Amino acid sequence: MAEFLIIAGYSGAGRSEAAKSLDDLGWFVIDNLPSQLIPKVAELATATGSLASQVALVVGSESPNETLDQIEKLKQNVDVAVKVLFLTADKETLIHRYEETRRRHPYEDLGSLSDSISAEIDLLKDLRGSSNVEIDTSHLNVHELNRRLSEAFAIDSSSISLQTRIVSFGFKYGVPVDVDLVFDCRFLPNPHWEDELREKTGEDQQVKDFLLEKEIARKFISQLESMLDLLMPAYQQEGKSYLSLAIGCTGGKHRSVVMANETERILADLGFISKVSHRDIRK
Repeated sequence: MAEFLIIAGYSGAGRSEAAKSLDDLGWFVIDNLPSQLIPKVAELATATGSLASQVALVVGSESPNETLDQIEKLKQNVDVAVKVLFLTADKETLIHRYEETRRRHPYEDLGSLSDSISAEIDLLKDLRGSSNVEIDTSHLNVHELNRRLSEAFAIDSSSISLQTRIVSFGFKYGVPVDVDLVFDCRFLPNPHWEDELREKTGEDQQVKDFLLEKEIARKFISQLESMLDLLMPAYQQEGKSYLSLAIGCTGGKHRSVVMANETERILADLGFISKVSHRDIRK
């Protein structure tokens, strides 16, 4: 069976960089493909003797309804497994990137650069909603984007049916937008108010011990394990291959870090591979 990855997203959000990264990962990449040609590419990829079993198609933003129609038709092909990656970025970042490159925006006829970006965001909302994986590139450099794509789409990890990313964060710095599940652990006792723990992080054993000796923390972990034991096989059965979880506390330094690490342990015990990052631990 051929695997098709449709790469869509906002202009300036990193589709071309994603194409380069996926090419390095071993995908057969076609950049800037008119959506009308998607069926023809699928026909060639599924033909007897085809050497392209993992195909990544980078589509533009000019015809989102046509792209959606072609994706739905492609999903009806029993010889093809289809996923959609959607790349986003906040409006301020997109404006900054366009001002740096001085490229033409595909919707520039609709007004100013700000107007063009707003129009594109609105027109792509249905295509964005159809995606399996969403990555916000606002605060990612090229290497970080490559790492995220490698985690989700490395061909040599195709035997792993459901990969998981866990990120701890601080609510004061904003909730990650490209995650599937968000957990708020601000109900836990805050190590920040303990003088001997304030300058430490959730990676330190003293902070971990302080939290895990609390009954409410142990109950939360137990309930989280029960929930993940229910959810993970269900996601897997529905064909989901990549799941992202975010765990937040006030500053992203103590409680969320401990709970993110505990979540990694829980998933490992359940037989699922996960990768953890602590977004705000040094802020």
